[in-house]
Amino acid sequence: MIPGAFRGRAAVSRTGALILAGWLLAAWILAACAPGVRPAPPVPPVPEPAPRPAEPVPAPASPPAPRPYAIDGRWYQPLASSHGYVEQGLASWYGKQFHGRPTASGEPYDMYAVSAAHKTLPLGTWVRVQNLENGRRMDLRINDRGPFVEGRIIDLSYGAARDLGVVEPGTARVEVVALGRRSVEGRAGQPPVYTPMDYDHGNFTFQVGAFKDPANAYRLRDRLAATYRNVHVTAYFHADHGQLYGVRLGRATTLSEADRFKTELRAAGFEGAFTIAE
Repeated sequence: MIPGAFRGRAAVSRTGALILAGWLLAAWILAACAPGVRPAPPVPPVPEPAPRPAEPVPAPASPPAPRPYAIDGRWYQPLASSHGYVEQGLASWYGKQFHGRPTASGEPYDMYAVSAAHKTLPLGTWVRVQNLENGRRMDLRINDRGPFVEGRIIDLSYGAARDLGVVEPGTARVEVVALGRRSVEGRAGQPPVYTPMDYDHGNFTFQVGAFKDPANAYRLRDRLAATYRNVHVTAYFHADHGQLYGVRLGRATTLSEADRFKTELRAAGFEGAFTIAE
């Protein structure tokens, strides 16, 4: 063998090996960079949704406050409570002209039955009426509104007026005591049971005006605030007149105190002022 020839072949072999290695490296790089389907990256686990808090159960709606009503332009506010209510004044009676017509409670008026009308006591309230001129007394139920005559506190049905001795004179001075709602009818030899309601004590204020336009109500409020305490505007819905804005003022904690302040308001020019039980 010729040594020079061997060295030449060895050099060629090394060169070929280097070229082959270069091609393999290039092919590997190209293969790594070639587009292809890659495995999707791992999806992080979706956390379980937090449990929703239970929906609050709405509290039962409170019974609506008695709505004020108007007769001949004058407003009246029925009371909402009735424990220990006592009032003295004139009683009158109404009869044939209204017989069979619906009362404020929706019942037809029966002039021969025992019932009565009152301006502010809650409908359905039982009262004890005593004629202070002859001593007669009886229990009866308020199922109508009235009397709308200044100075009179209760309007008796013809049947009640007959038994109390009021028919002939037409009016009589009486005392009215609120008994409440009859919860148990009287049995033989036993009186009925009543659930009392507090009419004489509570939080009372006084309405001196009502407006459709709230701007008028607030103007009156601002004018009265310099003279009276607790002057405020209260919005309420009236069945006949829609949304109204009442101007109210003053505060009393007993019905007798409220009556005195109402008298003062009327003397000051607020002839339509009436008491509100808050």
